[in-house]
Amino acid sequence: MSDDMRAVAARALAMVDLTNLNDDCTADDIDTLIARADTPHGPVAAICIWPRFVAHARAKNAEINIATVVNFPSGNEAQDSVVTQTAQAIADGANEIDLVLPYRAFADGDHDRAGMMVSAVAAVCNGKALLKVILETGELVEAGLIAEASRLAISKGADFIKTSTGKVAINATKDAAQVMMTVIADGNRTVGFKPAGGIRSTRDAAAYLAMADEIVGEGWATPDTFRFGASGVLDDLLAVLDGKESEVGEGY
Repeated sequence: MSDDMRAVAARALAMVDLTNLNDDCTADDIDTLIARADTPHGPVAAICIWPRFVAHARAKNAEINIATVVNFPSGNEAQDSVVTQTAQAIADGANEIDLVLPYRAFADGDHDRAGMMVSAVAAVCNGKALLKVILETGELVEAGLIAEASRLAISKGADFIKTSTGKVAINATKDAAQVMMTVIADGNRTVGFKPAGGIRSTRDAAAYLAMADEIVGEGWATPDTFRFGASGVLDDLLAVLDGKESEVGEGY
């Protein structure tokens, strides 16, 4: 394995949101995830889990960075309920909230509903948790709509914009990433980017990081501004760092 690929793997590992959003996830699975997150080559950026497991994960590990999801995966829950879920997740110990934009409403032209949802959750997160807004780009499809959703989420308080839930047919794509990172680069404040779903190899990670370097700038992508929403990629990153053959993992 080349030194260049090892360098990519080391860079990417620190940006992984190690994810278990399986419908059949258990507390034992969360314990396993927490153990996997502390690798021989350093910790991942965060674990990303269902809200019902946040308190358990925080009790298990006081230091780990915990992301959780709200309005997930449908994007069509009532705003009051999502706000309540967000506040409870933060109280339970979540450091980061991954909010699904009401993308169907947005695609149908109801931008006010989508914007109000982001604003309301941003108000709860303010100073307490990082807010990542999931656009569900595989459902929005059109580049212009993805760009418009990116700008809306950023204008309403998103700290990150994220491609996907990993629960639809098309998740992270390089085309969507290019659109979203171009919006970030054209903006007037620092906003992060998170591709999620279908990222399973060091080569996949390398492609996204190269795009970030080209569009937003060399050195911009750090764990503070760039995350990979994934579970399967970790095994491959570790294999590359250990000098072994690529081991493309299964999972989100």
